[in-house]
Amino acid sequence: MSAMTTAELRGYQQICGDDGAMMVIACDQRGGMRSLLADAPEDQAKITNDILGLTKMDIAAYLARHATAVLVDPICAVPGIVDQGVLHRSTALLIGLDASGWDTSPEGYRVSTLVPGITARKVRDLGGTGAKIMVYLRSDTAAANTANIDTLRRVIADFAQENLLLVVEFLTYALPGEDKAAYAAKLPSLIEGGSRICLDLGSKVLKIPYPGTAAACANVTAMSRDVPWAVLSAGVDHATFLTQVETAMANGASGVIAGRSLWKDCISLDRAVTRQRLTDIAVPRLRELQAVIARHMPRA
Repeated sequence: MSAMTTAELRGYQQICGDDGAMMVIACDQRGGMRSLLADAPEDQAKITNDILGLTKMDIAAYLARHATAVLVDPICAVPGIVDQGVLHRSTALLIGLDASGWDTSPEGYRVSTLVPGITARKVRDLGGTGAKIMVYLRSDTAAANTANIDTLRRVIADFAQENLLLVVEFLTYALPGEDKAAYAAKLPSLIEGGSRICLDLGSKVLKIPYPGTAAACANVTAMSRDVPWAVLSAGVDHATFLTQVETAMANGASGVIAGRSLWKDCISLDRAVTRQRLTDIAVPRLRELQAVIARHMPRA
């Protein structure tokens, strides 16, 4: 198991609160955010990266200000989020490396892609506290993971050389033609298996889907040992996510890196509306989430 260096630990401390738990607001989505801002594909196509950047800046200023860190992509919101003084000095900055969407292999496997030119050194140049990479994994199908493991291994090595914090996220997915019920039944084992792959490659902080059960959460904690893991919201509704976080935290999770469950009902092309909804809806949701986390931190 890979331990954090002093510099990586300092970055990790900065994305955590005084209680030692992660409470990071994720808004590195592009395609998903466009679909929330407009229904019709032709209207979504009119939403430029600059418009998305303003939405992300509002999320940072009106929501992430009350959390520990914000996760943004390197296309829309940086360096403006820093250069324009939007990001509060107490809010840590994680930069997402993954491109929007994925490629597909001839076999139907998802191949993760990265934003070109965003290295560990570039993340540092952009003012990042650290970065996040996301890859797709099917831990029960070795052939599905070859390209994505190569990508993950290369990025982990790059950030280790630069001595910069890297959060590793993975998502799993149904294979072409796979029965929905059969896939759902496999989810806990797929998330445990994906976590093992990331840990074996040297990941030092994990961002993972909710493992599905208390036992699966405990299994992830046991295999992770001293490697902290945060649960992501995957766009579920707020009430569902609160229940998931309660179970995850009770079984060893170290916090949350969440986005849509907090702000998906709040963003609008009218920035005044976005800011009001973030204040009236998203911040109270965040407070409820923080209360759940606080019940389980600090641990003895």
